[in-house]
Amino acid sequence: MIFDIAPTAPTPIYRQIVEQVRRMIASGQLKPGDDLPSVRAVAMHHAINPMTVSKAYSMLETEGLLERLRGVGMAVAGNSGKSTRHDKAAMLRPALETAARTVRQLGFSDAEAQALFQTCLNELTKKERHD
Repeated sequence: MIFDIAPTAPTPIYRQIVEQVRRMIASGQLKPGDDLPSVRAVAMHHAINPMTVSKAYSMLETEGLLERLRGVGMAVAGNSGKSTRHDKAAMLRPALETAARTVRQLGFSDAEAQALFQTCLNELTKKERHD
């Protein structure tokens, strides 16, 4: 599992990791008992400070989404079941609100914005099929 880290994004890197793990658990991509990559592996792969990854994992552990397994690392906690559609929508809403504000600021019509969003979804689907 590789995280999608954007070092130049306004969202701190540890927050990016936290939000991605939350979404993967909510969608069922990560299931209870699944191991997460080690702090060291994530830090090396993304060329980031290990303390950043450790902070993200600790926050998720405090929330009860991850559990520390002695000598093994971090795994998805047994009680972190699949989220409801409402929970998933609540996770998606902030990103969509930000996109909607940007659409208005740039002067796109609703139809143009929806068409561009659909294009982005299609391109992502193609990319995922080739990965």
